[in-house]
Amino acid sequence: MKLSHFKFNLPDELVAMYPHSVEYEVETDGGGNETQRVTRRDECRMMVLHRKSGRIDLFRKDADGNPVEGEYIEFRHILDYFDEGDVMVMNDTKVFPARLYGRKDKTDAKIEVFLLRELSEELKLWDVLVEPARKIRIGNKLFFDESGSMMAEVVDNTTSRGRTLRFLYDSPHDEFKRDLMSLGEAPLPRYIIDHKGEDGKPDRQPGSQDIEDFQCIYARNEGAVTAPAAGLHFSRELMKRLEIKGVDTAFITLHCSLLSFTPIEVEDLNKHKMDSEQMRIGREACDIVNKAKEQGRKICAVGTSVVKATETAMGTDGMLKEYDGWTGKFIFPPYKTGFANSMVGNFYHPMSTLLMTECSFGGYDLVMEAYRIAVEHGYKFGCYGDAMLILDD
Repeated sequence: MKLSHFKFNLPDELVAMYPHSVEYEVETDGGGNETQRVTRRDECRMMVLHRKSGRIDLFRKDADGNPVEGEYIEFRHILDYFDEGDVMVMNDTKVFPARLYGRKDKTDAKIEVFLLRELSEELKLWDVLVEPARKIRIGNKLFFDESGSMMAEVVDNTTSRGRTLRFLYDSPHDEFKRDLMSLGEAPLPRYIIDHKGEDGKPDRQPGSQDIEDFQCIYARNEGAVTAPAAGLHFSRELMKRLEIKGVDTAFITLHCSLLSFTPIEVEDLNKHKMDSEQMRIGREACDIVNKAKEQGRKICAVGTSVVKATETAMGTDGMLKEYDGWTGKFIFPPYKTGFANSMVGNFYHPMSTLLMTECSFGGYDLVMEAYRIAVEHGYKFGCYGDAMLILDD
């Protein structure tokens, strides 16, 4: 397929700047009113696609099975679609506060540094992106705190924006890592932090709440620089209710990189080269999902990262194998996914690799029709947006 097949008009107001939340007014000590926002992860809308029948459900149903117009299905209703013995496969990667700001020596110019991954604990070497890149050359030094104790030197150019930094911080690694992370902020996508209001100025900056919001509640293995967005919808309460119902969970790890936000520059998708992401699937996860597969249960991939990981690690017998390495698998139609038989996704941006993976799983025509309906009904798009459930019926 061609890149242009995944183009559609996405109104700016449908891109979610915050996770689903409720707002209420509270009275301040000074007698005024203040708006406070409380996140409700599992109360966003969820559209349900049935890939065999081609049916698309937006609304909840009454006792007679008729949809109730205006009563949208919410993500917490996902419980209604799974039974005891079914499995949710989840990506437990943990996002670290990868975006920080430093000052260049001599000029004091403000520089954004986006941490990608640590290259050497011993040498405190990091692979990073810098902005504006034209100002940063080998030998430059950057200072990240008022005291000047957190300092880094540029030791290599890797890409047009990529640099290798050596942090000059005299402390044990654990202490260095803790202090470095304390200077960072939630690595929200650029379409959020660069969003401009009616006055033309940026109107959405990361806050302390984003450190919590931009993290799956089951995250435990640090290494991601963006969140596996489909997993953000799960609340602790919902996880407990799934457990009570007997729905199993299997955790795999794929450290999500920035590749999902990298524009594709070729029309022929066969010519696009994906960067690789580190992943690991252990024996426990394999045992859980393979048992469910043998029993004919639902196996739900929570997010495109899980689809990529399970398709990478699936053996010729259709079973999941242990895996510890990297994957650059690019999933787009007409590729037919073969492991999971259901999927949780989000509503993604036009021409993104995430949308392409979703179309491979649910079928191009059905998923793109769902997107048309989503725009018509005001569903929210992006990492903080609404959810899609794809079932194999």
